[in-house]
Amino acid sequence: MDKSSRTVYVGLDVHKDSIAVAYAPEDRGAEVVSLGTIGTRQCDLDKLIRKLQSTGAALVFGYEAGPCGYWLYRYLTRLGLSCQVVAPSLIPKRAGDRVKTDRRDAITLARLMRSGDLTSLYVPEIPDEAIRDLSRAREDAMRDLKAAKYRLKAFLLRQDLRDEGRANWHAAHLRWLAEVVCPTAAQQIVFQEYVRTVTERTERLERLEGELREEVKRWRLSPVVEAIQALRGVELTGAVIVIAELGDLTRFDPPRQLMRDLGLTPSEYSSGERRRQGGITKAGNTHARRALVEGAWAYRYPAKISRHLQLRLEKLPVEVQRIGWKAQVRLCKRYRRLTARGTHANQVVVAIAREMAAFAWAMARAVPLAN
Repeated sequence: MDKSSRTVYVGLDVHKDSIAVAYAPEDRGAEVVSLGTIGTRQCDLDKLIRKLQSTGAALVFGYEAGPCGYWLYRYLTRLGLSCQVVAPSLIPKRAGDRVKTDRRDAITLARLMRSGDLTSLYVPEIPDEAIRDLSRAREDAMRDLKAAKYRLKAFLLRQDLRDEGRANWHAAHLRWLAEVVCPTAAQQIVFQEYVRTVTERTERLERLEGELREEVKRWRLSPVVEAIQALRGVELTGAVIVIAELGDLTRFDPPRQLMRDLGLTPSEYSSGERRRQGGITKAGNTHARRALVEGAWAYRYPAKISRHLQLRLEKLPVEVQRIGWKAQVRLCKRYRRLTARGTHANQVVVAIAREMAAFAWAMARAVPLAN
C-alpha cells in the first residue's frame, strides 16, 4: 500500500459469515487491490483496521445495503471511522459485464467510492429503526391476515356457501360463519382451521397496532407523526410508516430531494430537442411511497374538515393546521383539474402523493422534535 496516499477507500462485500475486502488509494491512477476475505467477528474487523491504519492514511469504508443491516456501519462509526452504506440499485454497472463475484464486487465498491459515483443511504438511529421494524411487522401481519381471509372465502366459494349480507368480517358476518356446516367432517375441519387462522392473525394485528401506538408516544419523532396527520388521508399508521421509513424529514432540503427519495419523480428519456417523461422512477422507499399514494385517494372528494380530521387538528399548532388546510384546498382542486383533463386516476393520485410529501416536509419544519 502506498504510504503517501492521504485517503484509502475500502470496499466491503458483506455476507452472513464473510466479508470480501478491497481498497483503492486516493490517487486515481493507482490500482485497486483485493485483500481477500475476512470473517464477520469484531476481532477480524479490528485486525483489518489495524493493518490499514498502519499506513497513516484516513480510511473510508463502504458496503451495500442488504439483509445484514447496519451493524457494521454502527461498529465502524463507534470507532471514529468514516463509513457509508450505499444503495445497491444505484451502483453503476458496465454494459456487458456478466461476471459477478464477491472479490469483483468489493473492488467495484472501492473504485466507485474513490470516484464519488455512489449514493449513500440514510442510516436510522437504533430507536428509529426499532419503530420501523414494528411498523413493518404490522404490515406483514396485515398481509398475512388478508391472505388468510382470501383462503377462507375461496374455500366457502368452492362449497357454494354464500353469506347474503353485504358486510364482510363484521359482527353479522362472524355470526354467519359460526353457523356454517360443511358437507363432510373433513371439510368442516378445514373450515374451522381457516376460521381459527383468521382469528389468530386478527389478534396478532391488534397486538402489533397496540404496541405501535404505545411506542410512538415515547418516540423522539412523535411530534412529526402527529403533525403530518393534519394531511387528509394520513392517519396514525400511515404517518408512522412515512416517518419511520424516512426519519427526520427536515434533513431533505429542498423538498424535491424528498420526492426523489420516495421515487415519486417522473423518469425521463430525452435526447437533443426531444424531451420525453415516463412513469415515476420508483427508486425510493416502497413503504413510505405506498402509504402516501393510498392517502392521496382521499383528495378525490371536495375539501372538507371531517370529524375525525378535526379531532386530530385540535392537538396541533395553528401553523400546522394552516398548512393542512392549504394542502387540502390545493390538492382537491388539482385532483379535479387533472381528472377533467382525462388523466388516468392512478397517475392523478401519484401526482397528489408527490405534493403531499412536500406539505409533510413543511409540517415537519413547523414542529419541534421531542428530546
